[in-house]
Amino acid sequence: MRKHVTLITGASGEIGHGLIERLVARGDDIVAVDLRPLDPPIAERCAASIVGDILDENLFSRLVSEFEIHAIYHLAALLSTRSEYTPDTAHRVNVDGTLNLLRIAHEQARWHGQPVRFLFPSSIAVYGLPSRAAKAKAGRVSEEQYNTPTTMYGCNKLYCEHVGRYYALHFRQLAADRAPTGVDFRAIRFPGLISAITQPSGGTSDFAPEMLHAAAKGDPCACFVEEEARLPFMAMPDAIDALIHISMAPAQRLTRRSYNVGAFSLSAGEVRDRTLRAFPKADISFSPDVARANIVATWPADVDDSAARADWDWKPAYDADRAFDEYLAPTIRDFYRK
Repeated sequence: MRKHVTLITGASGEIGHGLIERLVARGDDIVAVDLRPLDPPIAERCAASIVGDILDENLFSRLVSEFEIHAIYHLAALLSTRSEYTPDTAHRVNVDGTLNLLRIAHEQARWHGQPVRFLFPSSIAVYGLPSRAAKAKAGRVSEEQYNTPTTMYGCNKLYCEHVGRYYALHFRQLAADRAPTGVDFRAIRFPGLISAITQPSGGTSDFAPEMLHAAAKGDPCACFVEEEARLPFMAMPDAIDALIHISMAPAQRLTRRSYNVGAFSLSAGEVRDRTLRAFPKADISFSPDVARANIVATWPADVDDSAARADWDWKPAYDADRAFDEYLAPTIRDFYRK
């Protein structure tokens, strides 16, 4: 008999470690897949830890021969900055890889007769505001506004949201033998995520965690956006909570397939000021990279997450004060002391 498991792709990334801890604690058996080996203490808690590529269909053929998959957290992706340098590769990883996982979800649901919940971390990169003036005027942006991304990563994420919705609601809608697809697709559009444990990994919103980690290490940091550049942010524990909460929400309560989530909005200057309060000797300057700064300018200053709050009781635990004072500064400080 195949073992009932939850599949996590991109498991060694910023979200993956914390998500594995939470899911294992509640009793899930985890199969983790990543291009890099998991840290041994995390890998030991998984039913299986597999080094592999989400574009390798043979990998998943072997996987489903051993395991019965009931939920998929598809975290693997090529992030925004790297995607701009290698857009063709980004499309293959971010789109073709997602299609591979959606097919597996459909096939597994047909095989074991139960819906497969497909959790998809999307991004504020799906938005594309036309100018800095429009961004300042827009305020909190809702899910339906400004869906005109300017990056390959944003285009990939928005397209995959639509494909996920298609698999959930409209798959093979003209087929004579059409049956429910079994894919219960749920996406969260995350703001910039700030982790106290994992290093920033190339996201365009990483100017905030870059300041904190550089300050804790005693390294100078030249911020790549202007001081007034503003984005919504979230502490990593809240990101993991959001994925857990939406995965557990009754399907009948959900009114959409993609949801904004927010916690707090800060400018780069405000992030610097908070970093300096925690690390007074930090050397933080501003040296904008025009191209990257222009991308940040197309993303909203804040998001309207009222749908998530109404449909699945979303509420962040960390506002800006608690995120910096209770989680980020002390945890990052302790991390580098070790």
